[in-house]
Amino acid sequence: MKSIKEFGSQIAVQQAVKYLNADPEKNLPKILKLAEKFATNPRDINVIKTAQEGLKDPENPWSKTIHQFFKTVNPKMQRKFAVNFFLNSVVFGIPKKNELQKELGVRIPWTILMDPTAKCNLKCTGCWAAEYDQHNDLPLETLDRIIQEGKELGIYVYLYSGGEPTVRKDDLIELARRHDDCFFLAFTNGTLIDEKFADQIAEVGNLTFAFSVEGDEAATDFRRGEGTYKGVTRGMRLLQKRGVFFGVSTCYHHFNYREIGAEKFTDDMLELGAFFMWLFTYMPIGKDANLDLVTRPDERSFMYDRVREMRKNKPMFFMDFWNDGEYVDGCIAGGRNYFHINAAGDVEPCAFVHYSDTNIKDVSLKEALASPIFKAYAARQPFNCNHLRPCPILDNPTMIHEMVMESGAHSTQLGDHESSEFLMNKCNPIASGWAPVADKVWKESPAGIKQAEK
Repeated sequence: MKSIKEFGSQIAVQQAVKYLNADPEKNLPKILKLAEKFATNPRDINVIKTAQEGLKDPENPWSKTIHQFFKTVNPKMQRKFAVNFFLNSVVFGIPKKNELQKELGVRIPWTILMDPTAKCNLKCTGCWAAEYDQHNDLPLETLDRIIQEGKELGIYVYLYSGGEPTVRKDDLIELARRHDDCFFLAFTNGTLIDEKFADQIAEVGNLTFAFSVEGDEAATDFRRGEGTYKGVTRGMRLLQKRGVFFGVSTCYHHFNYREIGAEKFTDDMLELGAFFMWLFTYMPIGKDANLDLVTRPDERSFMYDRVREMRKNKPMFFMDFWNDGEYVDGCIAGGRNYFHINAAGDVEPCAFVHYSDTNIKDVSLKEALASPIFKAYAARQPFNCNHLRPCPILDNPTMIHEMVMESGAHSTQLGDHESSEFLMNKCNPIASGWAPVADKVWKESPAGIKQAEK
């Protein structure tokens, strides 16, 4: 039940959004000035100050992105994003979870990634989902319980992966309606989004998508199958037409990294209506993983530079989950900022860490957060003082083996049950190759220089 303060704040935010819609260019600086007075988290304050500086220059990417948001996103989604994502999750949620962390003695994440299903209509190269038991689904009531228990801990943002989440269209809409105070994002191949579903998405206002693309049509179809690019762009246009805020998710690897880093790719996604781009590097998960897809050290360094360049020039929010470790102090998994629940209910530290010692069907969310492997993560994070080497698999593979052994976690990688020792030995050469390059880049980065001065 909302407090009077929370209810009053939500009404105030909704009125502020209406105020902004009337004249964003004139009124947004006033709203940011007001928000600055109430912000307490240093990172939130920095974001507000960055936005304030950006708005002074009409050509600044921040300025363009914000104005595009108020120009093209439908009013209902604007309100839901402002209230659920920022007010509930950040202003009220973060202080609540910080207080409960001390009381419960566990780390409470900002978001939870869940797989409603292991089913998928595609079979993409390098994706482990095809190896999972295709009969696995998290029941609607289990998903509902996780979200309800999460809200009690201050968690108001939920992510879906899979499998393909839109195999469960009706349940995604139902959960968005039941939890009208939360914000949901699903990673999707986009091929199952049709007119009816797009209408429902626009109607609920608190469900959005990260469309998986690998570059242009040829690059996307190379990994995801012929005709996939046409399907995903069709889904994006359906949401764009309805004023739904969305973005793209892309995996860069040895064969497509230059295309992902090219201006044309970002420009194509902007033209389709994307507001953000989440970048992942290829992870060689599974005994039969194609090691040739792994990015070489110079390729990962190339992406580090390109993403930072694009941030200066493109009206889009970029996040590279490996190369941006410097902004979040390394790895964010293991319950630190997020964790993963697969379609069988296995509680995993990360979507790429297929080891678990707990199943959500047997325990409460609070109990899951106290799992041995999560405690092993907490005892070791950050895994490296160089936050450009954040990952316990790709960058510090001895760590994943240690944590699995210490916690007694079992493999959840169906089909091949890859042992942590096998994974460690496979990734050791990759980590050794990246280390000297990452160390050089780190020493020259603002975060690395600041660290050295301490």
